[in-house]
Amino acid sequence: MSELLLQDKTAVIYGGGGAIGGAVARVFAREGARVFIAGRTRARLDAVARDIDAAGGVVETATVDVLDQAAVEEHAGAVAGRAGGIDIALNAVSVMHDQGTPLAELSLEEFMRPIDGFLRALFITSKAVARHMGHRRPGVILTLSEPGAKLAVGGILGHAASAAGKEAFARVLAAELAPRNIRVVGIRPHAVADAPAAGSYTAELFRPGAAAAGQSVPDFLEGGLAQGTLLKRLPTLAETAETAAFLASDRAGAMTGAIVNLSGGALVD
Repeated sequence: MSELLLQDKTAVIYGGGGAIGGAVARVFAREGARVFIAGRTRARLDAVARDIDAAGGVVETATVDVLDQAAVEEHAGAVAGRAGGIDIALNAVSVMHDQGTPLAELSLEEFMRPIDGFLRALFITSKAVARHMGHRRPGVILTLSEPGAKLAVGGILGHAASAAGKEAFARVLAAELAPRNIRVVGIRPHAVADAPAAGSYTAELFRPGAAAAGQSVPDFLEGGLAQGTLLKRLPTLAETAETAAFLASDRAGAMTGAIVNLSGGALVD
């Protein structure tokens, strides 16, 4: 029997009841991690936990608002106290935002919503877990961004700025935390093909664009966004989760400060 990738690791996943967060939590647990999933919606967290329990994994849930810094720090401290530290953390929290509105019609609030929401959550969660990582117990902080970080197309000003900010945050944080034996690795998936069907907020996000094209959201993803990639297909939840598990494992121990392009080639660095 092959060794599990994350045997005896402690992982915290914020947004663990969401499509990506839940998929990653299931794979982390399958690979031997003790998984702590946190989020705002108890029912969604419990659904993920039931799947992990049924598969024989170890999981605990907590209702936490990632924009509440005190609550996040209290939760991270409690996890570290029970597990002796934190080995892996992923912020998979979603923030509904605008895509498709040009500057002339975009309000300041709409522009700032993803920048403030995504980056505030990333700062709060990273700061909370980092103090419980590193030195003799290597730590890994995983982040998520989007191809908008690099694309030059109209109508995605706030989205693009937030995605670029998340990638810059990961690079700089990697430099700061490397002396403490903490790695920071970003993952840049495109729209995830099966995420809308799994309850992702992207079903709502892409609905206006799909409607304008006279398509369903699945057809919009397959016939539109997927065709802009080199592979002519979008990543799946399973591919995103399996990649996250590898990057969090000791097998990727020499990697930090990198952004892993999991977009099917929507953008090649």
